[in-house]
Amino acid sequence: MANHSQFGFQDASSPIMEELVEFHDHALMTALAICCLVLYLLTLMLNEKLTSNTVDAQEIELVWTILPAAVLIMLALPSLQILYMMDEINEPHLTLKAIGHQWYWTYEYTDFKDLTFDSYMIQTTDLPLGHFRLLEVDHRVIVPMESPVRVIVTADDVLHSWAVPSLGVKTDAIPGRLNQTSFTASRPGIFYGQCSEICGANHSFMPIVVEAAPLANFESWSSLL
Repeated sequence: MANHSQFGFQDASSPIMEELVEFHDHALMTALAICCLVLYLLTLMLNEKLTSNTVDAQEIELVWTILPAAVLIMLALPSLQILYMMDEINEPHLTLKAIGHQWYWTYEYTDFKDLTFDSYMIQTTDLPLGHFRLLEVDHRVIVPMESPVRVIVTADDVLHSWAVPSLGVKTDAIPGRLNQTSFTASRPGIFYGQCSEICGANHSFMPIVVEAAPLANFESWSSLL
């Protein structure tokens, strides 16, 4: 859950999100090194007298050709690795179908018989004390922790987007099309998200709440429904 005046990411709660945060830090440090180098060279050029030493300097030309290519490779390789990891779905333990409507979500646990429910935002007047305004729902998505979960996302009317930042998940919900993503909650907790595609007047009022629980608790919950 994000805090007020927070500049960084939410705490990573899945292996994919941990990789994304690490890549962000890697890219940021690379950009910082480039800025420092450019600033140093500009300062050096402004303070030194003009000379013709660089008119025929093959070594410098070689450096400023190879160095940018090396920097791009340093950024591209980990980026491609994370993209392939995000697209890889191997033997999920649970499959969840999320259907976007104006303006609520419908969830179907396809591995269970008749386990489906609608998830609406709780109005401010009905919100229990200590819960988050505009983020709490009447029915949370319950998933087992440390288990790969496949999420199939679609929409019933207009474009939506199923996004939970701390789990590193964001997938568009498109009418007539099935998109899929996956995540593995690395710790128990409650993770909040929102529809990230402008979908109409009440776009801001269709939150997503995922609760990761130990497997025994998840089995007890599913047997009660």
